[in-house]
Amino acid sequence: MKHERVVSPDLLREIRRQFRLDWAGHHGFPHWARVYRHGLYVGRAVGADLRVVELFAFLHDSQRENEYTDPEHGSRAADYACWLRSKGRFELDAPALDLLVAACQGHSDGHQLADPTVMACWDADRLDLGRVGIRPDPRRLCTAPARDPGYLARAWRGGVSHRDRIHRMER
Repeated sequence: MKHERVVSPDLLREIRRQFRLDWAGHHGFPHWARVYRHGLYVGRAVGADLRVVELFAFLHDSQRENEYTDPEHGSRAADYACWLRSKGRFELDAPALDLLVAACQGHSDGHQLADPTVMACWDADRLDLGRVGIRPDPRRLCTAPARDPGYLARAWRGGVSHRDRIHRMER
């Protein structure tokens, strides 16, 4: 299934312009790119709206104020998504926007039941926990594709590889 990209270079520049953290850090662009890749894998398997999955990947952590504890960042990301849409930065119908808002708002809360598109978003983020040294727990994932042992192992290696690069850069 072909996916029509909705995150334009212009939109990505806007997100980067206002991003407060290290672009290459734990919650920055490399994480978003891996969430996007995981989201496409899970989303295709569960029939998710891939436009929402893509936007989620690049917006869900875009409003973080720090790399550690920031419980309101998901709500701020949802508000930012609505603002971007209102400014014509991307097109998304109202039902799909509602899914994006729900995915952003709830992505750090540990929920496991929602619309398949929202669950694909949450799993995509959780599959990249290796970047902070946490092995994703299949019991905390929402979908069967995300719990696939082979995919989980690949996701873990990808996240750990990023963590190792960050640690080498910090030395």
